Amino acid sequence: MSIEKYIRDIQDFPKPGIVFKDITPLLADAEASKACLELLINGLKDKKIDKVVGAESRGFFFATLLAYRLGAGFVPVRKPKKLPFTTITATYELEYGTDTLEMHTDAIKKGDRVLIHDDVLATGGTAKAMCELVERLGGEIVQCNFLMELTFLNGREKIKQYDIFSPLKY
Repeated sequence: MSIEKYIRDIQDFPKPGIVFKDITPLLADAEASKACLELLINGLKDKKIDKVVGAESRGFFFATLLAYRLGAGFVPVRKPKKLPFTTITATYELEYGTDTLEMHTDAIKKGDRVLIHDDVLATGGTAKAMCELVERLGGEIVQCNFLMELTFLNGREKIKQYDIFSPLKY
């Protein structure tokens, strides 16, 4: 099944000049979602994973499914002041400023084998910040896993020291 047809382009969202890759049609179709999950699972090549770290908010959709299928725990990474327990933070550059992500301090244990997941690899800032948080808590990044990659933004360069899997490239 070709899942690309379930990803639609939205012009000028969230601001003029941006073409947003909307995955809601993919999520709304049970067979397309199942095919997408299988594609992401197959990209892991039987790697042992203890925790799946998912980025707010679209990264949560498949990160929780991946965690379930892998028999791993799920760890949410969120924007500031969204998590109720003690957190660590990482700030990263955007094309138009900075942003910050947080993770609970007890989410990753030393030696945990971690899969980083987000829906899209764009500039790489979010993924790099997630990797930083995991490593500060003693986790080992096994793979950075994305549904799609916007290659023209060169985000892969920021996380090139890790194994990266992104089946769809634009």
